[in-house]
Amino acid sequence: MPCFKIIDMILLATIATVFIWSAIQPRDYFTWALEVTPAVALLLVLLFTYHRFSLTTLSYTILTVLILMMFIGGHYTYDDVPLFESIQKAGHFQRNDYDRFGHFLKGFAILPIREVLFRSTGIKNKYWTSAISMSFVMSIAALYEIVEWLTAKIAGTPAKDFLGTQGDLWDSQWDMSLAFLGAIVCLILFTRFHDRKMSESGLKPKQDAAN
Repeated sequence: MPCFKIIDMILLATIATVFIWSAIQPRDYFTWALEVTPAVALLLVLLFTYHRFSLTTLSYTILTVLILMMFIGGHYTYDDVPLFESIQKAGHFQRNDYDRFGHFLKGFAILPIREVLFRSTGIKNKYWTSAISMSFVMSIAALYEIVEWLTAKIAGTPAKDFLGTQGDLWDSQWDMSLAFLGAIVCLILFTRFHDRKMSESGLKPKQDAAN
């Protein structure tokens, strides 16, 4: 059984460290559990599939950043992350925009999604994989908003921090739009680099794997 790459071990150790920190006296354990559960579920999937379907280091780095972002948001709640609290006060903004920033970054998940599609579906055209990946990103973004809404409806007031609207009527629309923008920015910045890294790693579409 192959071992973890050194860089992947560093990423995993970073995740473990931040998770432990996040779990120590968070602002509210109920909100913390709601926020970190998707990140932990994603991490478990990555661990269980690592030896059978390893991704590029670029994809793992992006996913690590997203996981850490959710751990930090869970510890403080997205409304009260200190750095963005300082930015809010300095800029006299109406809200703490860590939530907005987080949804923008979630759009970067398009790259690992694109990699999985490229390697598992046999679609050679990378423009098609990018387009389909964008659909996945938007579907996940919409699903996340629905889950937040349902949780708030079921749990009531205790789920207020998880919903994180901060009084904005259009919060869900902002979140989905920022995920879409993040995905576009990610494709513009990293598509060629990602393609090169997949090529260097010998990663090919499913139908070419035996060639």
